[in-house]
Amino acid sequence: MFHFLSSDYEAILLSLQVAFCATALSLPCGFAVAYLLTYRSFRGKIFLDMFLNLPLTLPPVVVGYFLLLLIGKNSWLGHFLYTWGIELIFTWKAAVIASAVVGFPLLVRSIRLGMEAIDEKMIQTSRTLGAKWYDAMVTVILPLSLKGIVAGSSLMFARSLGEFGATIIVAGNIPGVTQTIPLAIFDYASSPRGEATALSLCIVSVVLTLGILFFHELLIRQAGKKV
Repeated sequence: MFHFLSSDYEAILLSLQVAFCATALSLPCGFAVAYLLTYRSFRGKIFLDMFLNLPLTLPPVVVGYFLLLLIGKNSWLGHFLYTWGIELIFTWKAAVIASAVVGFPLLVRSIRLGMEAIDEKMIQTSRTLGAKWYDAMVTVILPLSLKGIVAGSSLMFARSLGEFGATIIVAGNIPGVTQTIPLAIFDYASSPRGEATALSLCIVSVVLTLGILFFHELLIRQAGKKV
C-alpha cells in the first residue's frame, strides 16, 4: 500500500526529530513562563499573555516571516550567529524553532491549567512550614501540575508534527534536509502522479498523531494515579 522513497522515510524521521527537539527545548521555558503567569503579578502581564498567544491566532506563514526577519542573515541576530559559524535558516534547526514558536502557547496554556487547579492552601502550608518559593515549586507545584505538563507536551509534539506554514518559510522544503511530512505531502499533492504517496503520508501522519494522543491519555491516567 505504501510506496515510499528514501526521502519519504527521511521526512518521517525528521518530523519526529523536529517535534521531539521542539518539545524538549520548550518544556523548561514553558514551565517557567506558566509559573510566572500563574503565581506572579507584574506590570504588563496581560500584554505578555497576549503576545504568547499570538502564534495561535496569526497565520503560520506570518509567524514564519517574522522569524525570518529575526534570525535571517540580514538581521542583527542572524548576522551575529553567522559570524560564530551558526547557520539556522534553511536547516532542520530552523524547523525546530518554527515548531517551538507555533506550539509554545499550547504548552504554556496546558501547564497553566494544571497549576491553576492546585489548591492554594497546599502552597500556603508549605510556605508556613518554611519552604522557599523554589522549594514549593519543586515539591508542590511541579508534581501537582504533572497532568498539565504531560498534556501540554503531548499537544505541542502533535502540533509540531503538523507544522507547515512557518517551517516552509524559515527552513524551506529541501528533501532529506528540511522536508518534513507536511512539506512532503505538499510536494506530492502538487505532482500529477503523487496522489498515492501523498495519501500514504497522510495515513502515516494520522497514525502517528493517534499514537501520540493514545500515549497522552495513558500518561495522563498514570499521572493522576501518582498524584
